[in-house]
Amino acid sequence: MQSNVTVLDIPIAAITMKQAVAAVEDFITAKKTHLIATANAEMIMMAQQDGELASILKQADLVVPDGAGVVWASRYLGHPVPERVAGYDLSQQLLQQAAQKGYRVYFFGAAPGIAVQAQAVAVARYPGLHIVGVRDGYFSVQEEDEIIAEIKASQSDILLVALGVPKQEKWLAKNLHRLATPVAMGVGGTFDVMAGVVERAPLWMQQASLEWLYRLLQQPQRFLRMLALPQFVLRVLYAKK
Repeated sequence: MQSNVTVLDIPIAAITMKQAVAAVEDFITAKKTHLIATANAEMIMMAQQDGELASILKQADLVVPDGAGVVWASRYLGHPVPERVAGYDLSQQLLQQAAQKGYRVYFFGAAPGIAVQAQAVAVARYPGLHIVGVRDGYFSVQEEDEIIAEIKASQSDILLVALGVPKQEKWLAKNLHRLATPVAMGVGGTFDVMAGVVERAPLWMQQASLEWLYRLLQQPQRFLRMLALPQFVLRVLYAKK
């Protein structure tokens, strides 16, 4: 059973990528619904002001340390996680496992056309992958029942949802019991990266914990959101006092 560490009152799984993939496989075997969240510093800071999001993260079945800031914070606070488990990388590992083991996958979210492009990339990248449904993230409240029914009918084992934080976590928490999918995970901008719309940071920047800087250079409009990072550092420093 996984152990958790706490970063600013949010439980984070002390887990490796390999262990995270194994945990998801256990979830699929169990046939019950499970919610997975990929927590970075920005999400944890949102949860400081958003009680609903905080509650969802505390009740999620697995919250992986997605982000160098979370890894640093866990080490600084004296309860280190073994490594970063980036949401994008975890989703790719799960797609690879799905192709090998016959798991059924559903893509939901992103702008019109993006998930379809991501599907094409995934099927080419992981031969044998069975994607049983694709739907973009632009929908009205009136369409929700139809979407939920469609996902349930697909009998997917893994549901990847790209609606952005915290909308994707809140949507999943509200509807998980109706979706009947063993594994549901919010994946943020994963489909955009897979589709080639957004370029991921070079590997050396990822390894140097500079992926946030690359994203900021690529998308200057993220500047205000990035202010959460220094605030996160200050909160962690204060929390140790």
